[in-house]
Amino acid sequence: MVRIVGIGGSLRPGSYTQLALKIAAQRVEALGAEVEILDVREMQLPFCTGAKEYPEYPDVQKLRDTVANTDGLILATPEYHGGVSGVIKNTLDLMSFDHLGGKVAGLINILGGQSNSNALNHLRLSMRWVHGWVIPEQISIGKAYSAFTPEGKLVDEKLSQRFDQFAQSLVDNTRKLRGVN
Repeated sequence: MVRIVGIGGSLRPGSYTQLALKIAAQRVEALGAEVEILDVREMQLPFCTGAKEYPEYPDVQKLRDTVANTDGLILATPEYHGGVSGVIKNTLDLMSFDHLGGKVAGLINILGGQSNSNALNHLRLSMRWVHGWVIPEQISIGKAYSAFTPEGKLVDEKLSQRFDQFAQSLVDNTRKLRGVN
C-alpha cells in the first residue's frame, strides 16, 4: 500500500494551507493510499542548526522516522514574500537525504494574492537537492480567502478537478517510482 505523509508549512489557526493539505489527503486516501498528516503546529521543532541529533526535541526524531518510513509526501506552504514559509523550509532542513531521498512529492502553495509558482519552484528545488521526485502536477491557490466555502469545501469545480488529478498523479507515480501497490 502507498504510504503518504502530508506536511503543512503554516502555523496560523484556520490556515488555508492546512485546509488544502487536508483536501489533498482526502483525495489521496480515496485512491487507496494510507495518509498521515504531521501537524507541525502540534510539534515542538527547533530551528535547524545543522546538528545530526536534537535529543532535547523528540519531535525531530518523530518527524524523521515518519518521513523515512513513507513512500511519498504532500508538501503545502503559504507563499510569503515570493517564497516558501520558514516553517516548511525549517521542517525540511531538519531532515536529510536519509529521510527525503527517493520520496515522491506533490506540492501545493497558497497565496493571498494572484496565483504563481514561486514557492512551488522553491520546494521543487529543495526536493530535487535531496534526491526526491516531484510530480509535475502541482496546485497553486491564489486569493485563498475566496477559494473555500465556510465549511472548508472548494468553491471552484475546476480547482476540485485539479486536486483529483494531483492525487491520481501522486499515487500513480509513487507506485511506479517506489515499486509499491
